Amino acid sequence: MATAGGPEPFMLSPAQMARAAEDAAYAKATGRPAKSFLLGLTAGGYIALGFVFYTTSQVGAAALTWSGGARIVGGVVFATGLVLVVLTGAELFTSSTLTLTARASGRITWGQLFTNWGIVYVANFLGALTMVALVFVSGTWHNANGGWGAVVLKTSLAKLQHSFLEAFTLGILCNLMVCLAVWAAYSGRTTTDKILAVTMPIALFVSSGFEHSVANMFLVPLGLLIKNHAGAGFWSGAGLAKGDFADLTWSHFLLGNLVPVTLGNIVGGGVMIGILYWTIFHYIDKPTDE
Repeated sequence: MATAGGPEPFMLSPAQMARAAEDAAYAKATGRPAKSFLLGLTAGGYIALGFVFYTTSQVGAAALTWSGGARIVGGVVFATGLVLVVLTGAELFTSSTLTLTARASGRITWGQLFTNWGIVYVANFLGALTMVALVFVSGTWHNANGGWGAVVLKTSLAKLQHSFLEAFTLGILCNLMVCLAVWAAYSGRTTTDKILAVTMPIALFVSSGFEHSVANMFLVPLGLLIKNHAGAGFWSGAGLAKGDFADLTWSHFLLGNLVPVTLGNIVGGGVMIGILYWTIFHYIDKPTDE
């Protein structure tokens, strides 16, 4: 921390980052529910916008010789969503799992923690669905002769082909990276610092195919809308057959994907990042004021 009359440090130390993360978690869990709800709406929308950017980057990617390059580009542009969340102070469920640190310190109750999680989760879902409606009604999915919508459909279907255990573990891996990105962003002092801290961990999780519950709240419902309401012209233009997407259903999404991914996100972010670093810096090597 800054000394009396001295300059602020260029970046926070790991121990100071742990304190900053816990303080932020405490503020979220004890804040006004209406504020959390509205900030949760924005976060769901921002993550959805990140997926819009990702989808655009993947149109025509199948023709590339190095498909991994397209996935990396997609991951980098998707990071726009979390950058907006971090810079605007929006409340995202996956990063809100870090409120487990404030619970571990006894600063909040289990009731406060679960209330905050519930409010933010529902708000994220509503924010994502708002973007689903806007994107669908705008006809964006018709872009590139249906190629844009084809990316949504294929990506949605792929997410529903994991087993429960696979979806759960992919959710763990995803939120390891999301919460590491948010945690690292606490070290930054400038907008540029925070953007750089967030971008590469997010690019890693997206390009590797890990599963993010809030991102899926946008992608799969949009895929379902396209599947159920697209006309024959869309299917012929995109070179797809509607019957190939029979497994793309609401029940399959909610029970086979969203539930295990959400549970995995809690473990990956709240436990494997939040509680791990809380144990290191609050219990084993408790930070002291400098």
